[in-house]
Amino acid sequence: MLNKVRYLNNQTTEVKVMPQLSRYTDQQIEEVLTELAKVLETHQAPIDLSLMVLGNMVTNLINSNITPSQRYKLAKSFSDALFASIKEEQAH
Repeated sequence: MLNKVRYLNNQTTEVKVMPQLSRYTDQQIEEVLTELAKVLETHQAPIDLSLMVLGNMVTNLINSNITPSQRYKLAKSFSDALFASIKEEQAH
């Protein structure tokens, strides 16, 4: 699934969204993704800071909302979906 997101210097970029089976609509996902991108843009967060912040957010969500016995399984599923969504072609 490709979504267009306005990010960094107001350029519109197509991003591949992690594959999912979801009860949420594409529109709901795109709206949240757009808002998160706006926050990173507002703070002029470089890619390394953006990834650290988003990684910390994911870790906090898992540790705060998932039972300890399910955390590894969810983190593994998340990382598998992340790997599946990354293109192996050369970076821009």
